[in-house]
Amino acid sequence: MSTAPTVYDVAERSGVSIATVSRVYRNPDSVRAQTRERVLAAARELGYVPSGNARGLASRSTGVLGLCFPDYSDPDAESEAETGAGDEADNDAAMLYSDQIIRGMERAARRHGYALLIAASLKGGPESLVAKVAGRVDGFAVLARTVPTEELEVISRRQPVVMLAGPRESDDLDHLDHIEVANADGQRELTRHLIEDHGLRRLAYVGSAEESPDVEARFRGYVEACRAAGIQVSDAPDLRVGMMTQPEGARAADVLLDRPGDRPEALLFANDQMAVGALHTLERRGVRVPEDIAVTGFDGIALSRLVRPALTTVRQPMRRMGEEAVELLVRRLTGRQDKEPVSMVLPVSVARRESCGCASRGAAPA
Repeated sequence: MSTAPTVYDVAERSGVSIATVSRVYRNPDSVRAQTRERVLAAARELGYVPSGNARGLASRSTGVLGLCFPDYSDPDAESEAETGAGDEADNDAAMLYSDQIIRGMERAARRHGYALLIAASLKGGPESLVAKVAGRVDGFAVLARTVPTEELEVISRRQPVVMLAGPRESDDLDHLDHIEVANADGQRELTRHLIEDHGLRRLAYVGSAEESPDVEARFRGYVEACRAAGIQVSDAPDLRVGMMTQPEGARAADVLLDRPGDRPEALLFANDQMAVGALHTLERRGVRVPEDIAVTGFDGIALSRLVRPALTTVRQPMRRMGEEAVELLVRRLTGRQDKEPVSMVLPVSVARRESCGCASRGAAPA
């Protein structure tokens, strides 16, 4: 028996991110008409019915798990996918950080007989996200700092909640299960690789102006690696950007190239999307990567291996994070988990590719 089509199937068929599919149904005016029509056409072809249509369930057990995250999708990444909706590589390019978590949660939820309800919106604030999920699901996962601590503390009294990414935010949430990745370890190893294996010492780090526990941990790993090698670095990133998107990464590269003094030998970005934007700027300005300057990212999104030169990055197990979140929720719901909260740190790995000089051009990236 074939399974019902999911939001991931619609995103894959239409060549956009899962967050865009969600916006089509929840706030259609925020999506360009051409994109909206393509998403709706894909949904009709697949026979997809959005999970929001099941909101009238009256039983105490809904058979639904939820995920809350802010919609920080990068329009530029989606535009690249839109230029070739039938191309598998372009479809993959739209798979950003939250999309992979969703995919992992959806697969695990399906194995356990649950559906997945996604709340992805910036409109109405974080309280609106909670309102869309709480009361309609049996339990849910939430990305760190998406929802105010006091809101989560109240909700977690009546249903299981799993925090994803970033360290625990306060003592009030110590009773929640928590999954994060080894951000500092990954950035430390990547920075050490540039210093020790490539002999690079003039490094520049681009972080975020927004408070992000993940980004802060990555910068901490960078600082630790530099200082261990005797390289003087500031207590703050060389540059902070407002949103960690491709356009911001492109602008950051311009700013760092135009600063007086010696040009950096490597640009290290807090995520892959910014690094990809920087690659576009460097190509436009005739700066060769990696011959003139190395570029690295963090996350390991599919686009990182599709760009040229392929991007050296830190791969985090985003899909596994989603799967582990569902496993924890199901164990809580079925009483198979001890009362003590679970804290899980998932390992990361460095993908050494062309953009730092590790792979010859034309070779298959890792």
